[in-house]
Amino acid sequence: MQHYNDRQWWKEVVVYQIYPRSFKDSDGDGIGDLKGIVEKLDYIKSLGVDVVWLNPVYESPNDDMGYDISDYRAIMQQFGTMDDFDTLLKGLHDRGIRLMMDLVVNHTSDEHYWFKESKKSRDHPYRNYYHWWDAEKGKPPYRWSIFDKESNAWKYDAHTNSYYFHIFSEKQPDLNWENPQVRREVYDMMKWWMDKGVDGFRLDVITCISKDISFPSLPEHMPVGDWFPYYAKGPNLHAYLQEMHREVFSKYDCMNVGEASGVNINDALLFVDEDRNELQTFYHFEHTGFGISKENFMYADDDNRDLTEWKKVFRNWDQVFAEKGWGTIYLGNHDMSRMTSRFGNDSIQFRELSAKMLHTFLLSMRATPYIYNGDEIGMVNTNHTNIAHYQDIYTINYYNQLKQKGEDYQGFLNSHSKISRDNGRTPLQWDDTWQAGFTTGNPWLALHENYQTLNVAEQESRPDSVLHYFRTMMQLRKNHITLIYGTFELVDECNKQLFAYIRHSDHQKLLVVLNFSEEQALLDTEIDLANSNILISNYEDPSRNKWYKPFEAVIYEIKH
Repeated sequence: MQHYNDRQWWKEVVVYQIYPRSFKDSDGDGIGDLKGIVEKLDYIKSLGVDVVWLNPVYESPNDDMGYDISDYRAIMQQFGTMDDFDTLLKGLHDRGIRLMMDLVVNHTSDEHYWFKESKKSRDHPYRNYYHWWDAEKGKPPYRWSIFDKESNAWKYDAHTNSYYFHIFSEKQPDLNWENPQVRREVYDMMKWWMDKGVDGFRLDVITCISKDISFPSLPEHMPVGDWFPYYAKGPNLHAYLQEMHREVFSKYDCMNVGEASGVNINDALLFVDEDRNELQTFYHFEHTGFGISKENFMYADDDNRDLTEWKKVFRNWDQVFAEKGWGTIYLGNHDMSRMTSRFGNDSIQFRELSAKMLHTFLLSMRATPYIYNGDEIGMVNTNHTNIAHYQDIYTINYYNQLKQKGEDYQGFLNSHSKISRDNGRTPLQWDDTWQAGFTTGNPWLALHENYQTLNVAEQESRPDSVLHYFRTMMQLRKNHITLIYGTFELVDECNKQLFAYIRHSDHQKLLVVLNFSEEQALLDTEIDLANSNILISNYEDPSRNKWYKPFEAVIYEIKH
């Protein structure tokens, strides 16, 4: 029980992620904003969450919805003003909720002052703020770009006869972290926000900040997805993270979480072992492969849904943090399709049951849970198969690329309708009025057509709703520290329908049983359930005979 001896507030919180563009619009322009969030602060408080993770609200031309920052110390005009931000921060703090900002420091916008200066000449003081390759050396070694229209991470600049490097969009040039001045600028900016009262940062693609600046050639015929080790975990990554901790995090009572692309169970503790003074936590992507093609992660694959393998992923990651470090758990965010559609069942028959089951899972694991806005009411995918309905640069660019090549662009879109990021970005459905109470104008992204029946107001009025179940499960986690720090042990590991596990502490033993299928399922265990105390269930008549109804979720307190 190592973690009982090292209790920290940031291990015990539940984080609620707000995608501001889609949360609540206060001025009728169809885009969510900071004042809209302020309007809903009491709702956020009612959820029982402890921390809000706010997606980027910095000044940005919005090539990648705010992940292309043009001014780190200004607020995007579409979202409001710095006064609005200060009002939001105070409103959260007054309600006992902390604020974690989303921070992008692997790259900036090409409209950032640094990059505009960097482009002026090869000998400009800001030139070395970014990665440049002079054309007389020949074309730079190929690098794949996830958002580029031509899948090329090098963009030619005629003015200086050079190429600049961008892992993502051509409007998102990568910062050169090898330059100490860049790092000083970043740390000073981070401290500026912390001094304003921000409680921490979610660090976007932080494992990519260090690169092999010789840019060695990639192997030929490399499959899509295998490129990441060449971008992530560069030679100086740990030195930079230790420096960031020393210069920033060590000076504040704060929280941080890294988006840890490329990190696996073998090197995980290099990032979060407390003795290394790097990150507190990170989140990985291994479990998000559920329902995704193993050959190409940009395509869905309904056959890739082996629950027994999925359970092993969570068991293996839990073991990594058994003695040192701390984990995170999530099933939805702004980069994913909706949790209920992806991991549950979004049919009318099973939508609410499966959403409740997934919340039982998220809030009963040994890790810090992250809940994405809208999932508390079980919002679902829109499943659009018309490119005109999309706003995401990721979907649009790859679709156009396939179309230009004469390849199966419609097949891609049919597949992406299940996994597109825009599925998770549709406006939050507040009530059954026009535009779901999100805006008085036309929303930036079309609402799901089911908003008249699936919305916050309807669920507030119904005691058996997903929303009320979520609040109950939140309180259960707070009331039972075993659900936070207790050990984790799989039960009936080979069961292809049930995900069952024991959470155990010195004073309590809990059994969590989750049916991930739409069929009845039998749990193979010798644990006596007859005299157990049922703490929560998503059915009125929870099972005590080890047969579980479709998408049933039960937590038992086992008597010793």
